[in-house]
Amino acid sequence: MQTRPLEGKVALVTGATSGIGLVTAERLAEMGAVVVVHGRDRGRIDGAVARVASTGGPPPEAAMADFASLSQVRAMCATIRARHDRLDILVNNAGLINGRRVITEDGNETTFQVDHLAHFLLTSELLPLLLAAREARVVTVSSNAHESAWAGIDFDDLTRRRAYNPYRTYAQAKLANVLFAYELARRLAGTGVTSNAVHPGGVRTRWGREAGAFSIGWALARPFLVSAELGARTSVYVASSTDVAGLTGEYFVECRPRSSSPVSYSEDAARRLWDISETLTGVASKATLPAAMEATA
Repeated sequence: MQTRPLEGKVALVTGATSGIGLVTAERLAEMGAVVVVHGRDRGRIDGAVARVASTGGPPPEAAMADFASLSQVRAMCATIRARHDRLDILVNNAGLINGRRVITEDGNETTFQVDHLAHFLLTSELLPLLLAAREARVVTVSSNAHESAWAGIDFDDLTRRRAYNPYRTYAQAKLANVLFAYELARRLAGTGVTSNAVHPGGVRTRWGREAGAFSIGWALARPFLVSAELGARTSVYVASSTDVAGLTGEYFVECRPRSSSPVSYSEDAARRLWDISETLTGVASKATLPAAMEATA
C-alpha cells in the first residue's frame, strides 16, 4: 500500500526559498516527491533545501538561476535535463514586483521577465521531461491582481517605457500568467500534461518589499493577510490531488475552479502573447509543441 501519493515523482518549484514556494516544496516532499528547490541565492537555497529535507521526504535537490537572466534559466534547465528523464510536477511560482522600471540584460522589463517570460522559457525547455511523465501537471501561480489589467496586455509597450506603475506592471504580468496557462492547456490537449493557473490569496510573505510606495500599503495590509501555509494550499492541491487529475485550462481559487477576468479568455491575446514570448526568449515554435501536434500547428 502506497503511503505517499507522490512517491517516485519529480517536482520542480520555482521561487522556493521562502513564502508559499517553500511551503509548496515542503508539502510535495512530505507526499513523497523528489523536489527540486529553485532560488537565485545560494545561501537561501541551501536553507530551503535543509527545511525541505527535514520533512522526511526524499532528499531534495537545488537549482539556482536568477530569472532576470534568461541564459541562467537555460543553464538551469540543462542541468535538470541531465539529472532527470521526466518531470511530473512543475510549479511556476517565482515572482516579484519592482518599485522602479528596470531593464534586464535581455532587454525586457524585469517584472514581466521574471514573472512570465522566464517561466515561459523554463516550461518550454522542460517540455520533453513533462511529456515523458505522461500525466504531468504544470501549475502557474498568478494572482487576482490580473483582474486590474482589465484592458489586457499592452503589446506595444511591454517594457513599460511610456509610463511605469509598479502595481499595473505586476497586474499585466499576472494576466500573462493566466493567458499562458490557458494557451499551454490548449496546445497540450490530449498529451496527458495539464496546465492550470492559481490565485494563492493575499499572503504574508517577503513579496512586495521592494515595490516603492506600493510596499507601504502592502505593509499596512499585512495583519489582514493569510499565512504562507494557507497561501500554498491551492498550489499544492492542484499539483497533487487526484480530484483534479486530467483537469486542465482552469483558474483555481481556494482549491476550486473559478472564473478569471474576461480578457484572460481571449484566445487571440493568448496566441499573440505566445508568439511574442517565443521571440523574446528565443524559443523555436516547434520546440513548444509535442511532435504529435506539429502537423496541425
